[in-house]
Amino acid sequence: MRGKKGNSLLMYLLCLLLAAGLMLTGCANKSEKTGTSTKTNTEKPTAKPKDEVVKIGYQKNGPLVILKSLGTLEKRLEPEGYKVEWKEFTSGPALMEALNGGSINFGRSGDSPPIFAQAADTPFVYVAAGKSKFKGSGILVHKDSPIKSLADLKGKKIGFAKGSSSHYLLVKALKKAGVSYEDIQPSFLQPGDARVAFEQGNIDAWAIWDPFTADTEIHSNARMLVNGEGLTTDRDFFLANTEFAKNNSDVIDIIIEEIQKSADWANSNHDELVAMLSPILKIDEKSLLMSAQRRVYGVDQLNKQIISEQQEIADTYVELKIIPKEINVNDAVDHERMAKE
Repeated sequence: MRGKKGNSLLMYLLCLLLAAGLMLTGCANKSEKTGTSTKTNTEKPTAKPKDEVVKIGYQKNGPLVILKSLGTLEKRLEPEGYKVEWKEFTSGPALMEALNGGSINFGRSGDSPPIFAQAADTPFVYVAAGKSKFKGSGILVHKDSPIKSLADLKGKKIGFAKGSSSHYLLVKALKKAGVSYEDIQPSFLQPGDARVAFEQGNIDAWAIWDPFTADTEIHSNARMLVNGEGLTTDRDFFLANTEFAKNNSDVIDIIIEEIQKSADWANSNHDELVAMLSPILKIDEKSLLMSAQRRVYGVDQLNKQIISEQQEIADTYVELKIIPKEINVNDAVDHERMAKE
């Protein structure tokens, strides 16, 4: 009797399981027919943000140090999946070499280093220009110097950084005065060494740019013989590695926008600006304030006039045999960023 009851109970349970299985199968079939699904993981996973680094070259005395110090670019690029890596350079030529080697993607330089770089076939493009800063660039002499005019520079020993914006300013100044470049004694010195040579009287004049100009005027018994007005616009240029510019136009747009924002801040907050830059540049706030008050930070879109200014510098260097061949500046321009004229 117990065996029969056990068998009956087992059969009853098996029937229940079979019925339940048929019900579930029916529900599944119904779901498929009506287009619904019991799965919850059919959506594609959200794409992970890019894990890329934008490498930016800067100089302590350039506008990019302001952007770096404010830290706004990092905040702007982080949601786009980019990190920012800053690399400091003591000069424009060294920065251009880094662009050539690919160790930076983007940078800023004065007007002359890109010309030398193009003559050396460096793969870069101009993406924007800075505002003219001719008022803070010039030729300094000692306050008690007998040099009273540009013509008096004939035969004098003049310090300047070879291939720099001050090099071109000096050439233009001499030409204006009718003094041949061969009639001076050039002394190729970087700003730090030139400052020492000037203070010790080892050079008669010094072609240089702010904030070194202001610092020397205030603290080293110097006077400005002439500034760059009518001689040079002395612009900054923002540059990118050719391959990077081709593949990252949107990132460059963001960088330029943030440069302009940092420039607007700098122009409106001189006291905060000089307090921020003084420990970085190791120049006193009084000198930096003079420098800030005679320049405007900002970005200009590339146009025919700006490219023409650069071409004139390049042609002058060819004429003086400072660069080995003629170049067409327009060949190194990102034409998608040129102003419509």
